[in-house]
Amino acid sequence: MGIRKFIVAVPVLLALAACGTGTPAANPADNAGKASGHAHGSPPPPATPLRDGERFQEVGLARPYTPAPPEGGTDEYRCFLIDPKLTDTTFLTGSEFLPQNAEIVHHGIFYQIPASGVEQAKSVDAKADGDGWQCFGGSGLEDNQSNYIGVWAPGHAETLIGDRTGYRLEPGSQIVLQVHYNLLATNGKTGPTDQSSIRLRLAPGTADVTPLFGSLLPAPIELPCTPEESGPLCDRETAIADLAKRTSSDARDEVDGLNELCNGGKEPVAGNTQHCDHQIPEPALLYAVMPHMHLLGRSISVELNPGTPNARMLLNQPAYNFDDQSEQVLPEPVRLNPGDTVRVTCTHDASLRSQLPQLKTLKPRYVVWGDGTSDEMCLAILTVTPRGLTEPGAERGLPALRRSPRHGQLVEPVDEPVVLERDPVELGGQLECRDPPEQARVGDL
Repeated sequence: MGIRKFIVAVPVLLALAACGTGTPAANPADNAGKASGHAHGSPPPPATPLRDGERFQEVGLARPYTPAPPEGGTDEYRCFLIDPKLTDTTFLTGSEFLPQNAEIVHHGIFYQIPASGVEQAKSVDAKADGDGWQCFGGSGLEDNQSNYIGVWAPGHAETLIGDRTGYRLEPGSQIVLQVHYNLLATNGKTGPTDQSSIRLRLAPGTADVTPLFGSLLPAPIELPCTPEESGPLCDRETAIADLAKRTSSDARDEVDGLNELCNGGKEPVAGNTQHCDHQIPEPALLYAVMPHMHLLGRSISVELNPGTPNARMLLNQPAYNFDDQSEQVLPEPVRLNPGDTVRVTCTHDASLRSQLPQLKTLKPRYVVWGDGTSDEMCLAILTVTPRGLTEPGAERGLPALRRSPRHGQLVEPVDEPVVLERDPVELGGQLECRDPPEQARVGDL
């Protein structure tokens, strides 16, 4: 399903248990050089020491995988089912993606699959040739069969927010690792292999954990060819048809859905800079913001209540660096109230296409939101705690929403409420988590 029917809801989506602090942004002139390849620097830094009760477990691909993009494409999204062999309830309190071949790995996303959904995931896996299955945009599984539990992009490292946060993993649950492979360097030809892994930071299910959730806030891209460029793909409709051929038939739905969400379905206006306003539906405390664009990205900002006396800049990167997509942890949590507006604004630069070695050989094209590295995205990931978890007497039921398998986004709400699995009580600024009632499950979120 495309973004057309998505609603962006702050309290419920991907629970980011680990957020990295950022480094100063590079100037735009430096970005073109840094984004010229996918060798994302040195190996990841040493892990933060384990805290009381925690342990590390490394899981990953069983054997090297050889990416094979669709005909005419240079990108493949591949999902792999991984069994951490959990026999007891466990909390995932942190995670570090370890890309084995950083030259071809664009990003990694981790999904939790409840025990009840494992057989369906195995069935999808069995029907695909080779290890894993192709999964542009999401896990490739049915709605409500996968929940975001982590993400990696260049520059993202494991750091921890607060004393203890994490996801509840039930016995028998498994992990789907989605890896975006980019073969621009080989013009889409197979050859390079990868055997990436994830280092899980695990704590027993009896641990007291503050739940963090996240929300994907996208904005459209309507980037025309430069005046110096020409060709059939400079036509928007032709470019979208080519995108769907290279990635997924859902690509057109996503482009149309973003235009509906952010532009009211009006005729798109081409330009380097685009934005989208998102309404906050539930009270929340915001802890961190993570930016994401591709190689043509120049700048990104996230602003709370723009154009009002209470306007506040949450993130401002005037010189976006593809190789530093670290989460920016706010000095203090920011309150988000129902009805607040969060504006995501991105500027892209089509002239970078002639400057970056990886893009120089590509035909000029009109660029829209797309899964390929040569396409573009404009995305802010907000890491929050619903304020009902930190304020005594607040409403504990949250609207239940169905997940779309595309990008972990949320679609239409359903009728039944969600009861949070742990009963938090504010105690001197700390959260005391009591034993959950039997009917409450993190999987419901």
